Amino acid sequence: MTPEKIIRNFPRYFNMTKSICKPSVTNGEIWRIAVPIMLGNLAQTIITFTDTAFLGHVGTIALSASMMAGLYYFVYTTLAMGFAVGIQIFVARRYGESRFDQIGVVFSHGVWFVIGLGILLFCLLFFCSGLLMPHIIESEQILPAAMEYLSVRQFGIFFVTFNFLFRSFYIGISQTRAITYSTLMMAIVNILLDYGLIFGNLGLPCMGVRGAAMASLLAEASAFSFFWIYTFITVPKNYALFHRHPLQPELLGSILKVAFPSMLQRLFSFGSWFVFFVLIEKMGETAIGVSSLVRSVYMVLIIPGFAFAATANTLTSRTIGEGKSDQVEILLWKISKNSLLSALPLVLAIAVIPLQISKIFTSDLFLAQASVPVIYVVGIATIISAVAMIFFEAVSGTGNTLAAMTLEFGVLCIYIAFTYITSKLLTIQWVWTAEWLYNLLMGTIAYVYIRKADWRRKKLL
Repeated sequence: MTPEKIIRNFPRYFNMTKSICKPSVTNGEIWRIAVPIMLGNLAQTIITFTDTAFLGHVGTIALSASMMAGLYYFVYTTLAMGFAVGIQIFVARRYGESRFDQIGVVFSHGVWFVIGLGILLFCLLFFCSGLLMPHIIESEQILPAAMEYLSVRQFGIFFVTFNFLFRSFYIGISQTRAITYSTLMMAIVNILLDYGLIFGNLGLPCMGVRGAAMASLLAEASAFSFFWIYTFITVPKNYALFHRHPLQPELLGSILKVAFPSMLQRLFSFGSWFVFFVLIEKMGETAIGVSSLVRSVYMVLIIPGFAFAATANTLTSRTIGEGKSDQVEILLWKISKNSLLSALPLVLAIAVIPLQISKIFTSDLFLAQASVPVIYVVGIATIISAVAMIFFEAVSGTGNTLAAMTLEFGVLCIYIAFTYITSKLLTIQWVWTAEWLYNLLMGTIAYVYIRKADWRRKKLL
């Protein structure tokens, strides 16, 4: 071809290149997946938020006890969460490959595993909590209230393990409407029962901290019931979800190979989050009271980021399954932009009225005012995490959950060391800057991995 023809046809070549490089996933599709996940992420957040809002008006002891016991309980659920990530990656990959009948095979292996996992986790909670909690909580007032809360909440572990499994299935097939419905049900049940059982309203007994735990347990059970009924009625038959599938040791081994690092990673991550609050509890009742309040605010702020991160995970896996690995980085930046756009309005709104937000959770003016500087700190952390979480979850989405676990473990060691030093030397708002450090390190290392590591040829069975 002559130079003149090349120049004359350059616009056509340029447009062809743009169409090749342009990611196949649109902003609309990203939001269609992310918005229901946001609502799904509200499930545990709503429980925490409503428990905090109601118990904060009972007193600082009740507020702190429910937070410490709730965090302790949540550490156990992270193993189910991590396993669900492995299931999600396999479901998304099968979906991308259009092997729909194999999705049911993957799901059935997940069902049998979470049954055993739920039994194991309940036994650990039931038999070990009484031995561990006195070594974790120093306050003689907070400890008995925390144990009372946990004695009821621990039974929810059976429902939580299945709820994570169903969420991973629906995220994996990019049909997340069921997550929205289950979350709305949980919210309604938890709010009504919190109002009734904590204070003795609606003709229900006044149970205080124990009532908050009972409300949370029944909310989790309602979501469990909904998922089974909805899935049985609506999921297409070609997914073979309710067929009897023989156990495939090779497949289960492959799922666990992907899921186990993710299980450990979640355990390290939320275990470190729990240690973070244990160190703060040793700073005194005011510090842990402020942190109990701010935790609820922070969990609301990061809901969009977590939703877009889950979206990045499943779309990364799906895009690789479609044979479009070269589009992953472009896709992640597009998701990051949407994540930032969704987080900024929340952060700005809370930054304008931080004291009024604090007063939602407590009638103690001193505690509300002491929380304001920490609210600003978590606002900045939210902006950083809105991008950092996208790239970190994409690492798992490539199928290399071992790399994700190793990455986070190294960062968490630095995070805990920073928290320990600041909790001994500085005030509570400086302790919370550990969230800045964590997200900056996680995001930077994950970005380098996506750019430089050889993940494009990784295969899943």
